[in-house]
Amino acid sequence: MKRLRKFAWILLAATAVATGATAQVGLPGLPLPPLPQVTEPVTGTLRTAQSTAMTQLRQLRIRELLRTERETVEAGPGGQPILRRQIGALSPTPEALARARAAGFTILTEEALAGLGLQLVVLQAPDRMSTRRALKRLRELDPDGSYDFNHLYLDSGIAAQPVGTPAPATLPMEAQPAQASGVRIGLIDSGVDGGHPVLAAASIRRHGCDGALMPASHGTAVASLLIGQDGEFRGVQPGAQLYAADIFCGHGGGSLALLAIALDWMAREQVPVVNISLVGAKSVLLTGLVRAMSQRGHLLIAAVGNDGPSAPPLFPAAYPEVIGVTGVDAEQHVLPEACRGEHVDFAAPGAGLRAAQVGGGFAEVRGTSFATPTVAGLLAGSLPKPDPAQARAAVADLEARALDLGRKGGDTTYGKGLVGAGLLQNPAR
Repeated sequence: MKRLRKFAWILLAATAVATGATAQVGLPGLPLPPLPQVTEPVTGTLRTAQSTAMTQLRQLRIRELLRTERETVEAGPGGQPILRRQIGALSPTPEALARARAAGFTILTEEALAGLGLQLVVLQAPDRMSTRRALKRLRELDPDGSYDFNHLYLDSGIAAQPVGTPAPATLPMEAQPAQASGVRIGLIDSGVDGGHPVLAAASIRRHGCDGALMPASHGTAVASLLIGQDGEFRGVQPGAQLYAADIFCGHGGGSLALLAIALDWMAREQVPVVNISLVGAKSVLLTGLVRAMSQRGHLLIAAVGNDGPSAPPLFPAAYPEVIGVTGVDAEQHVLPEACRGEHVDFAAPGAGLRAAQVGGGFAEVRGTSFATPTVAGLLAGSLPKPDPAQARAAVADLEARALDLGRKGGDTTYGKGLVGAGLLQNPAR
């Protein structure tokens, strides 16, 4: 697939959407002017120009992706990005594949998802057949099969600005490996910079991109919040072994096909808890993959997204088998840009944190992406291996420890309540 251009400039454009928001990036050494504030009528939380811009950030990214990569990416239902003329099939029969070939389809990839007991096939549509027509045709040829677009999934948070003193990009000679805790956590995201001081002593097993290392800002930040440790910086589970699957490989989004392969790797490696700070469309294929993971006793922890309180649910967080995580600020108010709904299970700190950045140093991060590692880390500490009964018990125990916020009992804003308050000692400063 043609390499997707990076979207660093969109972070600047997104903060310029609302009046005064351009000040959020700022210049080194110059103070930031105050943001305009609006109070949300339902929750009473303050909505700033920054949070308004956050709700539009993903759409800006999608628009740029569609503009610059029109040869390989197009808009699917609801405007969600999909790979042009590619259709995924989950465990198709040999007869179904034969009918597809006879209709002019070619097989791009075949992957045996042995850990999930499934098979993934990506089919290329015939010349001059649209992607939507291709999906319809395959479903006509095999009404009982599972076919869907090869969706692209994007991250769900931003690094606002550098904070603190940049750290060296390599591990000091006197540093010692982090003491192993026995905890194992999965991460499906963009690439991780394992040379950052807070991660250099960590145990990280990698997957994807044909073995190439392509560290990226989002994956590095989330990894540091999960397992990072160096001096005053501490993640949720320092000393844990991280299984990091890069499904972006330097591109602007991670495809459903690569997400499927990453989930299968987690299943084969028996990783009990997997952090997925990515959002996108519902898919017949992703539905089957999530159910297969859940049936085997894995816990999938996903960000609910930052498209705003009235936005439709985003996936995979909106699946009932997935633990959906929202974010709160330092005052324990929900982030105004966070999505709401019945799929919100827990809240965790999601603003005012600093996280590692590629090449050393730190940035202030914001979004439900960065709340998700707290919930994933806490659950990983209670689930040593995939097991359906133990997974349910771990979630119930976390619910019992959650601080009830908002309406009494569970609600669509904070879920079952706030967990991990004060756990991450990494305030932006």
